[in-house]
Order: sequence, then C-alpha cells, then structure tokens
Amino acid sequence: MILAPATDPESVKIVCGPNIKPVPVAQPVQDTLRHRVLIKVGDHITTDHILPAGAHILSLRSNVPAISEYMFTAVDPAFVRRAKEWGGGFVVGGLNYGQGSSRDHAAMAPLYLGVKAILAKSYARIHYTNLINLGIMPLTFADLGEWENLELGDELEISGIREALRAGKTLEVKNLTRNKTFQLTHGFTKRQVELILAGGLLNYINRDRGVIA
Repeated sequence: MILAPATDPESVKIVCGPNIKPVPVAQPVQDTLRHRVLIKVGDHITTDHILPAGAHILSLRSNVPAISEYMFTAVDPAFVRRAKEWGGGFVVGGLNYGQGSSRDHAAMAPLYLGVKAILAKSYARIHYTNLINLGIMPLTFADLGEWENLELGDELEISGIREALRAGKTLEVKNLTRNKTFQLTHGFTKRQVELILAGGLLNYINRDRGVIA
C-alpha cells in the first residue's frame, strides 16, 4: 500500500481534482503600503466571523479561492466584493481579534483577497501567529483610542516599514482621508520579523533552500 520513492522524482506528476488549488503565497512586504480600510470590526471577533464554519464551507478547505468568497460574510456580505474592487487593503479590529478556532484558513482567505495588515487593539495568540506565518502583519494601536478615529474606506499610508520592523520601532500611519497620523506597535521576535519581510513562512523556507533557521 506504500509506494517506494521514484528513482526520477522530476518525472512524477501529481494529479489534483478541481477542488484542490495551490496555497496562496505572499510577496515580501513592501516598504510603503497605501490602501483603504476594507472593514472595521469590534472586540472579540472570532475566526468564525472571519471565515464561517460549517460543512458547506469547510468542504472547500483545499480550494482557497472558493473558500475566500465567504470571508466576513456573517459580518459584512459586501466585504469580498469590496476587497476585490479595491485591490486589497487593511482590516481594523478591536480587542482579542481572531479568537476561537485555530484554523489557518482564517489567515489564508485574507491573504488571497489582498489584506496587507490587520490593525487591532489586541490579538488571540494562535491567529496572531497564523497571520505572521502567511505574511500578513498583525499590528497593534499604540493608543487604543485611535480605533475610534478610523472608518470604512479611510485611505492609510504606512511607510518605512522594513527599517521600522528590523529596528523594533513603532510605525507611523498617515490617515490621508482625515489628515491625521497615529502610531502602530508590534511585538515581533527577530524571527517573526524575518518571516514578514520574506513574505511568510513558505518564502522564508524557500529562501534558505529548505532549511528553517
């Protein structure tokens, strides 16, 4: 029942059914991000809010493009259309963003739809790690009150990202819509910074030719 390794691995073809699609892979983080706020949500948003559960949805877990069509549908049915039309953007969250189920499809779907960063008051631990591994920055408000000053559609610019991450500095955000600035912090380890700069864990591994540092 177990096939021996092929003597010529390059000749092996893997045949996939129509419901199996490649895993999305992020690009190395850009030094400047300028996008709009795709959605603003409150405290204790679960991974079920981000990507609903249920047999009719989880049957698509091997098909990220298809399962992404359900992202935030329980919160805002227009989210997917908006993310596509706006070319991705930012998600604004409250306290304990991403609590609940640990499934990483709640990070894969945002990646596929072009989410570049999450701006939240705090994060659930496992979802925080999943976002980093997929190459999405989970950033935190230095002043939690700044959450009040952001709205759907606000255009934000974050510059000097790569240097700030490497130096462990805060990131300054310009709200171009409201002509205001505010600060974001992060608690990334040195390795997590390298993961984000590389565009996620897969890129990080491939960069080092399969050796995980």
